[in-house]
Amino acid sequence: MAGAPPLAPTAPLWRGRRFATAWGAQTVSELGDRVSELAVPLVAVTVLDESASRVALLTAVVWLPNLLALLVGTWVDRRPRPRALLVTADLARALVVLTVPVAAALGALTFGHLLAVALLLGAWSTLFRSAWQPFFVALVPRERYVEANGHFATTRSVSFVAGPALGGGLVQLLTAPYALVVDGLSFLASAGLLRSADVPDREPAPDDGSSLRRRVADGMRYVWRDPILAPLLRCVSWVNLFSFVVQALLVVFASRELGLSAGTIGLALGLGASGGLLGAVVAGRVSRRLGIGRTGVVGLLLFTVPTSALVLADGSDLAKASVLAAVEAVTGFGVMLFDVNVNAVMVASIPDAVRARVQGAFTTVNYGVRPLGALLGGALAGLVGTGPAIALAALVAALAVLWLVGSPVLRVRTIDDVPDPDPAVRG
Repeated sequence: MAGAPPLAPTAPLWRGRRFATAWGAQTVSELGDRVSELAVPLVAVTVLDESASRVALLTAVVWLPNLLALLVGTWVDRRPRPRALLVTADLARALVVLTVPVAAALGALTFGHLLAVALLLGAWSTLFRSAWQPFFVALVPRERYVEANGHFATTRSVSFVAGPALGGGLVQLLTAPYALVVDGLSFLASAGLLRSADVPDREPAPDDGSSLRRRVADGMRYVWRDPILAPLLRCVSWVNLFSFVVQALLVVFASRELGLSAGTIGLALGLGASGGLLGAVVAGRVSRRLGIGRTGVVGLLLFTVPTSALVLADGSDLAKASVLAAVEAVTGFGVMLFDVNVNAVMVASIPDAVRARVQGAFTTVNYGVRPLGALLGGALAGLVGTGPAIALAALVAALAVLWLVGSPVLRVRTIDDVPDPDPAVRG
């Protein structure tokens, strides 16, 4: 596979045209996503007057196609042009999300339509994520994985600062369905930038005559047995299961239990997301001091435990919004410490010949539990109430750290400590 062009060790990645173009695509897409993440549940709550369990179902359906990520990744492994797959996925997602404002304008918007949109967005996003890692390794040299992930995480964090505030303002100004036009346009812009990114095609895995079933089984077996990937899979899957209880209920909790307006919710989430921005900026420096593995553990605990404090929000709207913003700031800081370092370890641990397949196996389990978490959130909210369900899920999510105790992940200080993946792994 052709790699990214050589870079001087001290030259910033963003000075290279390839990386800057891909980074720009991610920037606009992430900003649009933050708008839709606020607008879609608000369409269900404010326009269709749906219950907390039905809103949780929407979140579950978005992630449901990830159960097929292993099959998608196995197919992607044989494709030489991951960039073309990324562009196709972006164009398809733009078309899907823009049907919501069109249906609203025609007076034909229904909950069934929202479910269909959520399912199709999830399906095309699964393809996008499967093709991203093969694209990433052609874009960035191995020794700069942490730096590159830091840049992408920084942009994602900035989107969490600006996106909710923009989304809340657009919802109040245009109403929730029409705010989704921004997300549709962001997908179109991302597709245009990715199409112009001069990233070389890859050498696809050779066809050894093995069946699709055999290749799928190989991908899952590799993830389940690898000393680095196996504990990471168990850890992040546990976190995702219970953090999606929180994600499925957060907007409902803020809107109905705290009584905050869309604009106030968006502003609080945006201000809180500044913690994620800080975490993305300092993740590399913290890992150089503590080591990649230990930094991931610290980040995991900061991401999960503080969310339980949301049930303490009380008093005026300003006081409740301040608690929401503070919790988001601490958890955002933590998740970036975790994601930037753990993602770099994952990329370095996977042989390129089976990269999309192994990543697909990881995603099938890791993202596949997310719809279960969202459905669990709806059930818990019905049993104990929205606030107690959020607090319980946050504390249980923190137990994911136990999967890393005694694993080689904790001993990883730098990417050089990650063993080179076996190049002889069958494609």
